Amino acid sequence: MSQQQEKSRYVSLMTKNTYAMVLAGGRGSRLHQLTDWRAKPAVPFGGKFRIIDFVLSNCVNSGIRRIGIATQYKSHSLIRHIQRGWSFLNGKFGEFIDILPAQQRIDEEWYQGTADAVFQNIDILREIDAEYTLILAGDHVYKMDYGKMLAFHADNQADMTVACIQVPLDEARAFGVMGVNESSRVVTFTEKPDQPAPMPGKADIALCSMGIYIFNTRFLYEQLMRDADDPHSSHDFGKDIIPHLVQSNYRVFAQSFDDSCVKPEGGVPYWRDVGTIDSYWEANMELTKIIPDLNMYDQEWPIWTYQEQLPPAKFIFNEGERRGQALDSLVSGGCIISGATVTNSLLFSDVVVHSYAAVQESVILPNVSIGRNAVLKRVVVDKGCNIPEGLVVGVNHEEDAKRFFVTSRGITLITPDMLGQDNHRVR
Repeated sequence: MSQQQEKSRYVSLMTKNTYAMVLAGGRGSRLHQLTDWRAKPAVPFGGKFRIIDFVLSNCVNSGIRRIGIATQYKSHSLIRHIQRGWSFLNGKFGEFIDILPAQQRIDEEWYQGTADAVFQNIDILREIDAEYTLILAGDHVYKMDYGKMLAFHADNQADMTVACIQVPLDEARAFGVMGVNESSRVVTFTEKPDQPAPMPGKADIALCSMGIYIFNTRFLYEQLMRDADDPHSSHDFGKDIIPHLVQSNYRVFAQSFDDSCVKPEGGVPYWRDVGTIDSYWEANMELTKIIPDLNMYDQEWPIWTYQEQLPPAKFIFNEGERRGQALDSLVSGGCIISGATVTNSLLFSDVVVHSYAAVQESVILPNVSIGRNAVLKRVVVDKGCNIPEGLVVGVNHEEDAKRFFVTSRGITLITPDMLGQDNHRVR
């Protein structure tokens, strides 16, 4: 057996003996009304996916097929999506996805923090008895081989490993910022500091946690129980668990995302926190580029999701100004572009754009109808909206702000509630 084959076998054994816990209970309040009726991981992304599909696809593609998803805030659409789109894992081979809603399993409290969400399911972790536990955030968009991170963890005989990424210093206040030594061992860690410390030799860059952690499972039990008994703890990995481990001189290591990300040859590492309306719009707009940084056409590392049975997209009418066309855009199944023009936009499934309407630089979520002569520019339209005939949005921000939510960068969010439409179907 070659050295490469031995390494692959080594990683395969580790992934099979790993349990992934996906933390998917957060609202994502910075997305404003887009998360009024769904949790952030359930927000649609990329024309046919939901945000959580990326972390789950990373697990499955990495060979980790024992997964728990901790849910809490308005989780119905998320749970329904998991049941419909992720039921292909085969229990006969020890593969499964468990939905872990907040059940007050330990005491009469809901999940109080990221560490508490895991602690309240500690009996389930004990029953599974995996050697390693992988803790993941369910609300980021990226492609990563967790097997490479597991190999790094084992090679360094780590108690805990944190995936890290380099972030501009002025953005690092939203992250856990760490310092490492020459062997990548974490020597300092501060959660969301007011004054982030720069990396040595890089005055404008900070090394930040991605919220991806690997623990030796028995070590994780010990730390969760210790933290649960601490009355002063907020029971959060970034605020409490990691600083304690670093200060106590446990073996905490940081692995660079560059070493485990999945990207085309010569491509750049892709990771997005689509936690604001601006960043959500921008990440979707990036996909309309000729060669986007996120490769959704990769057959070797596919993104799995629930596939609706829909007809092909349809473009009709070709007469003067009434021409159905889409330019530099992504148009999903079930869409009908009827004598309208769509440019630099992303349309999810079952969107109908009626005659003489114009959609520019916009993200249109599923089941939206856009009326005749409507103009939408730099907008995000939530699922189920019926845009009235002649509505113009994105031209006069002061007028738009009277009815809709407009960001400081001029991106307008439209939801059914804002239109006075009582459409509270599962989102």
